[in-house]
Amino acid sequence: MGNTKKKEAGFLSKIVRQQLFIPIAALLILAVFNLIADPSFFKITMGASSTGDPVLSGYLITILDYGSELAILAIGMTLVTAASGGQDISVGAAIAIAGSVILRVLCGTNSRPEELQTSVFVAFIAACLVAMLFGAFNGILVAHFKIQPMVATLILYTAGRSIAAWINNNELPIISEPTFGYYGGFIPGIPIPTPFFIAVICVVITALVLKFTNLGLYTQAVGINEKSSRLNGLNPVFIKFLSFVILGLCVAVVGLIKVSRFSTINYSVIAKDIEMDAILAVALGGNALSGGKFNMAASILGAYVIQFLTTTLYKFDVQSDALPAYKAVVVIILVVLSAPSVRAKLSQVGKKLHAKEVA
Repeated sequence: MGNTKKKEAGFLSKIVRQQLFIPIAALLILAVFNLIADPSFFKITMGASSTGDPVLSGYLITILDYGSELAILAIGMTLVTAASGGQDISVGAAIAIAGSVILRVLCGTNSRPEELQTSVFVAFIAACLVAMLFGAFNGILVAHFKIQPMVATLILYTAGRSIAAWINNNELPIISEPTFGYYGGFIPGIPIPTPFFIAVICVVITALVLKFTNLGLYTQAVGINEKSSRLNGLNPVFIKFLSFVILGLCVAVVGLIKVSRFSTINYSVIAKDIEMDAILAVALGGNALSGGKFNMAASILGAYVIQFLTTTLYKFDVQSDALPAYKAVVVIILVVLSAPSVRAKLSQVGKKLHAKEVA
């Protein structure tokens, strides 16, 4: 009997120590809460889009849709956090810039073109180059000039939306071509939101890169101990720089999705406060915000959990201005729980309880 209890306690202790435990536990808590409060939250119906094509709708589809944007951002934010021990707070403004570049290239000099001036692919490549350039700017400030990441990215956070407006001469371009809306909406004949498929592609590419290259290993090594990694032949400056450039690439993808949703842009509103959600996704994934080891799968799952939380709050009529306050509480809890002193204390409590059960 004692051995059985010991095995059960050991099994539970092993599960709790898993990094995916936190986001999965949070997901289950939200699911149970919604199931009790309003079971209709999980209802999925087949409706029709504005063009008459069949599409799925419901709160879960909304989570899948908008959570995919966050999952893409979480990929880049995880690498930045792991390598630099800090976070990029300028991603919302950078998304505005990337989206503005896409519309500028597609519209040309006419903000209301009857037909696209070039292909969406060309516009997207231009946005990637610009977003990666701004990512490189942040990376140089952090890696070369040793500026704390949040301070370094505060520059673009402050000026980014003004730059986005300047790119299109403070005009609001409108794309009338219906195919442009596919990237942020639905492809005819496919009832699942396109952003989900884009996120899947990004996740697969990231998984392949981490599996067949040493990017993940080098990033963690630099984040854990920069001096030791340098002694082992790594270049911490380049690794940090590269992580910000990769985040810039993720920003460009989300920028395409964002402007495609409405075929236009609102410089002050687009991707507002999304940087907080991306950081929270990394934290909810159990990754240390001080850098070092990371679990990409946990961050991606954390992104969908954050969107689950956001959708739940909207479901219960929480004002959008109040959302950051609720999320801030979650951030505080996660940061406190991830603190080494708190983890050590919880571990001691667990060992005492385990000792009493065995006795």
